[in-house]
Amino acid sequence: MKPFKSFETARLMLKPTSEEDADLIYELLNTPKWIKFIGDRNVKSIADAQAYIRNRMQTQLERLGFSNYTIIDKADRVKVGICGLYDREGLEGIDLGFALLPQHEGKGYAFEAASEIKRAAKEEFGLSFLRAITVKENVASQKLLTKLGFGFVKNIQMPANQEELLLFECNNGLR
Repeated sequence: MKPFKSFETARLMLKPTSEEDADLIYELLNTPKWIKFIGDRNVKSIADAQAYIRNRMQTQLERLGFSNYTIIDKADRVKVGICGLYDREGLEGIDLGFALLPQHEGKGYAFEAASEIKRAAKEEFGLSFLRAITVKENVASQKLLTKLGFGFVKNIQMPANQEELLLFECNNGLR
């Protein structure tokens, strides 16, 4: 497999998620907020997490050159969450997404990581337009998307999901 680009901010390293991150993915995908706001991905073991990474994250990384990034706190090398650019079935364009483990929320990590991934989307991957989706109840994500320069566009539904989602867009002109 060819090497893929990692990114760095003042406090964080963002590296393409690999099977060595299965512990993080298993823990994150089973947090109450993930299940409530994103949905149960049926990742019930470390082996399930490895398969999820292989089948969902690494295939997109190999196809497009970008995907999901593991967020690592540089100070203590702890994995705090994920952020990435996703080619979602049923959504035109590329989706910016992020999620942190609960114990790492409220420290500005999501904004710092998402700002860097947004920059990389434009400067490294040539994406001039990004989208983001969230459930109505996830007010914290909506506030973060607004802070990142995204604007609410409309309510949508994704294929195979009856839940109404909020669609945000950003022309990625980077401030």
